[in-house]
Amino acid sequence: GPSNYHAFLRMGVPPSQLQLAGHWIPKDLVEGIPSACARRTKRAGCKPLRLLIPVGGAGAQRKFVSKLIRALSPLVKAGKVQLFLNAGDHVHMRDAFIEALTSSGLEYDTVGDMTGVRAFKDALLESYDVEPKTSATLFSFTDYFTAVATTDILCNVADVLTCKPSELAFYPIPKLMIRRVGDHEAYSALRASELGDGTLEAREVEDALAYVELMMKKELLTEMNASIVRNNTIGVYDGCKNAIRIALERAEAAE
Repeated sequence: GPSNYHAFLRMGVPPSQLQLAGHWIPKDLVEGIPSACARRTKRAGCKPLRLLIPVGGAGAQRKFVSKLIRALSPLVKAGKVQLFLNAGDHVHMRDAFIEALTSSGLEYDTVGDMTGVRAFKDALLESYDVEPKTSATLFSFTDYFTAVATTDILCNVADVLTCKPSELAFYPIPKLMIRRVGDHEAYSALRASELGDGTLEAREVEDALAYVELMMKKELLTEMNASIVRNNTIGVYDGCKNAIRIALERAEAAE
């Protein structure tokens, strides 16, 4: 964001070698912003809140996320919250998710390949009234590509992306920012909050639950989705496209 641009200028990088591009977001997510935000806004306050929770492989989030799942279990059992849990290609995170789900008495379905991921997404897009088979769905894979792509694919059918403020903090979906792993990630949560498409960092499970309670009502999610639509009109999420355009323009100018 702009703060990085400022920092590079202070480092003495020539302005001619700098240009603000925007957030680096997959093309499908950017193109799907209008329809995805409309769906989330329609669901807000009257349908179960769909939380997409992806985790990295280092395992640093294991204890926090496991505790969060247990804390959310009463809302899941009551049909107020749905969990989309992406363990990626990490066996230890899959096992941690399974332990948290079973110890909480939560039934769950499992998806293990790209065909299943796309079928899951397509089913939820088919109709406003279609819901997952169970209130918790565990996504777990043996290959890296499917593990990473699943989060991108599910963003279009989730209501809230629940994650640490990593590169996902810049995604065009309402975000519940949970406890960071690296100190530098604090600024990513602040960026999301100021843009209106994410929360400040919830460093304790109790803080995350407070946000979930707010997101089960209409107002906060409606405003976050409206912010995403506004941000999109000024190109906030066009970083990938802009970077290619800038590179091509500079290549042409250098000829």
